[in-house]
Amino acid sequence: MKSKVKQAVTGALAGAANGFFGSGGGLFLVPLFTRWLHMEQKKAFATSVAVILPLSAVSLAVYFWRGGLDLTGTLPYLLGGLAGGLLSGKLFDKVPVTLLRRVLGVLILYGGVRAVLLL
Repeated sequence: MKSKVKQAVTGALAGAANGFFGSGGGLFLVPLFTRWLHMEQKKAFATSVAVILPLSAVSLAVYFWRGGLDLTGTLPYLLGGLAGGLLSGKLFDKVPVTLLRRVLGVLILYGGVRAVLLL
């Protein structure tokens, strides 16, 4: 499959995941970037963040227009997210790829177990 087609399919899958589940970066993009598109691990983590921002903006607009969003309730999460994003961005180059991969794997596993057992 041509590279541009793979990239478009990867983006479409991430957009669908973001719209349905509110997540698409690490859960879908990083494995697709590394295994399917053969991207280096750290570049895949960083690129997923860059891709998720506009996808999240689109999902935000759709949820807002459909009345499924409480903007006033988001402030504490935004403040915490900003702090976490700044801190992790500064530490990113210092964290070994193996640790990033393992933490991502544990988060995916945790989310999967919760989704299956707590529905």
